[in-house]
Amino acid sequence: MDTDRTNVILREGFLVKRGHLVHNWKARWFVLMPDKLLYYKYEGGQKDSCQRGKILLKDCVITSPFLEYENRPLVFKLQTENGVDHFLEACSRAERDDWAGDIMAAVNKLRAAEGGKVTNQPNPAGSHLHNINLSKVLDSMYDVHSGIKMSNHVEQGSTYSNCFSGSAVVDWLVFMQLALTRVEARTLASALLEEGFLRTVGLKSVEAYRTAGLSEQFMDDSTALYSFSDSLKKRGSVKAEKSLSAVELSGKVIKRGYLLKQGHRRKNWKVRLFVLRSQPSYLHYYDPTKDDISPVGGFSLRGCLVSSLQDNGVPSGVKGNIQGNLFKIITQSDTHYFIQAPTEQQKMDWIEAIREHT
Repeated sequence: MDTDRTNVILREGFLVKRGHLVHNWKARWFVLMPDKLLYYKYEGGQKDSCQRGKILLKDCVITSPFLEYENRPLVFKLQTENGVDHFLEACSRAERDDWAGDIMAAVNKLRAAEGGKVTNQPNPAGSHLHNINLSKVLDSMYDVHSGIKMSNHVEQGSTYSNCFSGSAVVDWLVFMQLALTRVEARTLASALLEEGFLRTVGLKSVEAYRTAGLSEQFMDDSTALYSFSDSLKKRGSVKAEKSLSAVELSGKVIKRGYLLKQGHRRKNWKVRLFVLRSQPSYLHYYDPTKDDISPVGGFSLRGCLVSSLQDNGVPSGVKGNIQGNLFKIITQSDTHYFIQAPTEQQKMDWIEAIREHT
């Protein structure tokens, strides 16, 4: 194969990877090439020049979404030609789908070059919706081991227990091969809703159910909440409670992404999953090696000042081997946050999004 062509970078960015020997999760910088996926460690605020690992793409099988990790709905799996599994987590559903799609396209090009069979989408491929038994779908969905996971969710200041989001249902239906596409899965979920097997929880899903056409009653949305019908009691009933943190986390998610943040005390740089919400406007950050349920920090954007920092030299207050694309947020209480984006464009996108909500 042409060496120049194999050195082309198709995509790069942060993903969180599960270790092979110790099954902990670590943020790594991934670089997709035409025939392999490389990953690097970030040391402080700079990408390590030494490659940490390599996944050869020849005859790889991609499973997306991969939903066997509770509290990690954004994982996809790569299985190499030798049967080695790699579990990678993206920062959002869109990012997960884009990574899986780009890797699949690279795998297909390798197959086509060798005269092999090309597949159009990541595993699993599902069936069409005709002759589906809704009661059996519900039984599978309700299964304690392989069914959909129920947890606490927040909407408009209320925390609802024992429920799940619309997009989690769609993910699960596609993963279980009960639907071929997200559109099919949404239609199937709408049928479950119409038959009374599922019910709406919170204002957003109630409004959609009341106003939409039959095939669009169910929302493929991470903030629209649903639960099993009241007749299925053994796995817990839905309850709502209000708290200050619930109000903070109740806004609409505007933007999600992996960024590097400088610590306040030790001044060390760590990859964090940042989530920007509006109404109320908050910026929270999570440890991506754990989950995106409990933020490790966050602050109101009201009265915040956000500014881009120059790349020539090290700005005052910044430590470590940073490699540019820095910006600073000063909160209303005069706390200074130094944040590094992976690229100049991502830095500008985040600054613009934050300014719109200060």
